Amino acid sequence: MGDNPSTGSGRALNVELHLHTRSSFDSAMTPESAIAACQRRGVTCLAVTDHNRIEAAWEIQALAPFPVIVGEEIRTAEGELIAYFLSQEIPRGLSPEASIERVRAQGGVVGVPHPFDRFRGGVLKRKALLRIAPRIDFVEAFNARNLLLRDSMLGAAFAREHGLRTTVASDAHTPMEVGTAYLRMPAFEDAAGFLAALDRAEMVTKRSPAWVHLFSKWHTWRKRLLR
Repeated sequence: MGDNPSTGSGRALNVELHLHTRSSFDSAMTPESAIAACQRRGVTCLAVTDHNRIEAAWEIQALAPFPVIVGEEIRTAEGELIAYFLSQEIPRGLSPEASIERVRAQGGVVGVPHPFDRFRGGVLKRKALLRIAPRIDFVEAFNARNLLLRDSMLGAAFAREHGLRTTVASDAHTPMEVGTAYLRMPAFEDAAGFLAALDRAEMVTKRSPAWVHLFSKWHTWRKRLLR
């Protein structure tokens, strides 16, 4: 994993691939509460994916008794990407292609979160999604925060059509959401091993209640007022 810790070998992992902390504008989750939530919910590997920030991922990685992947939800000029196995932050506002190049330069992997969620700001524009499909590694086929199950199903269908791997994620912004949707997958050592393990992953999915979005809205406005 480069600077990311090894997950070991010979054991299955329950992997939460999309979690936001207080480093994101729409969450107040502390590193300590994220770790505690993972331990309560049986999550044994975590990707921390704050919006355009990676410092909390490093902090959690130093504290957690389980493997932590340094990730980032990247706001490009045409919508969001999600990347794992990073050693440097990817700046927001670049083109999707330039963002992907920067992830690759670090040996990371990159995909598209919640690609068809019609109610969410920041979704990657469809023209961009079609344009970069040959360049990405995976698509989120289920996001627990999608208000409509059909939107997740569209992501899964897009992945099948373009021969892409799929992931699932809680997209947790609060401790209560951690582990709502995760992958049960073989252990892996690095980014290449992660992609290989995706081919054998079992999806565990459950939808979050719609009211969890109220917490995100509250934290967004609270942080704006404090600024």
